[in-house]
Amino acid sequence: MGNSFDQIELQLIQSLNMALRINNETSYNHAFDVRAEEDGFLFIPLIPCSYAVDDALYQNIFSISSALLYPEFTLLKQNAAFFVPLENEDFHTRRALKFPWSKGVARRLEIENIDDFAAEKVGQRLPIMENYSIDLGKINHIGIAGQSGSGKTTFLVYLLYMLMGQADIKICDPKLDEPSRFARKYGIPVIASVDVRNKNDYVSSVNQALSSHVDLIYERQRQLYSDPDAEFEHSFIVIDELLALTENVTKGVRESFQGLVSTIALLGRATRVHLILVSQRFDSNALSTSTREQLNMIVQIGNINSRTTNFLMPDLDPSGIVIPQGIGAGLIQVIDSEHPYQVMPLLTPTFKSKEM
Repeated sequence: MGNSFDQIELQLIQSLNMALRINNETSYNHAFDVRAEEDGFLFIPLIPCSYAVDDALYQNIFSISSALLYPEFTLLKQNAAFFVPLENEDFHTRRALKFPWSKGVARRLEIENIDDFAAEKVGQRLPIMENYSIDLGKINHIGIAGQSGSGKTTFLVYLLYMLMGQADIKICDPKLDEPSRFARKYGIPVIASVDVRNKNDYVSSVNQALSSHVDLIYERQRQLYSDPDAEFEHSFIVIDELLALTENVTKGVRESFQGLVSTIALLGRATRVHLILVSQRFDSNALSTSTREQLNMIVQIGNINSRTTNFLMPDLDPSGIVIPQGIGAGLIQVIDSEHPYQVMPLLTPTFKSKEM
């Protein structure tokens, strides 16, 4: 296809004319037009028209265009129809549906020495894929979901390597898995289930650690009240296997846990106290809706369908998205000023460490 916008527009128009089926209206009778731009393409309807310009039309155009544009461009799925105004004097063509894209496809970072790589990136943007990185200062809280064997724990360990040199970290790992081994190797505090007699005792020890971070939030809020320009070190609380953590514990212990997590989620942003939550799924047993809504970096790894994305991305219809294949493949959504509500295909990094 090449990168000629004229050729892309021609291919899009031909495909939409054949596949849309909007009351036999096509570009040939000037029912709509398509314009390709650097950051995406526009579907420009001629108003009035005999078809509804709505979310259903938007999703239909996305499904038709996504495979067509692959691999030259990756369409970025929106949760709902994305309208933009056009600057012209003709009332009939003053609005369009916009379909943002990124050039190329998801490409996995392959890192030979994660220790050196992480040391080089301290103070820089957090790399997720080739040509895709995020600003740590714009992250509130992170949620990572995926079934067993999908690669979510490996991605968590990658994040720990990248955060270790620029943030305070405390890890809760009920399964004594890779995060615990990482913590032992690098001297990071970990709440493990080795020295507790039962699950209630373990979750109570987690609650104690969460409570100390709530105290930290209140202390930093007092500092901000006195000095609005005060800067703080990032502080991350990592909770692995969130869903399994509170199963079979007493109601009081579970409610205390949920309340503390919710408090940190709601108040931690301004004070740079963050959550990284990992779970096979994020249903109401794992996390309250109000807490889920505070996650602004959302990762779903493994099987992608409306059922698996329902909890972390409830407004997303994943149909039409070209999902990469392999371990650690899935979707990522970062909700900030750079990536508002856009969902991208994801390939998580692969890496080697000196002694892991």
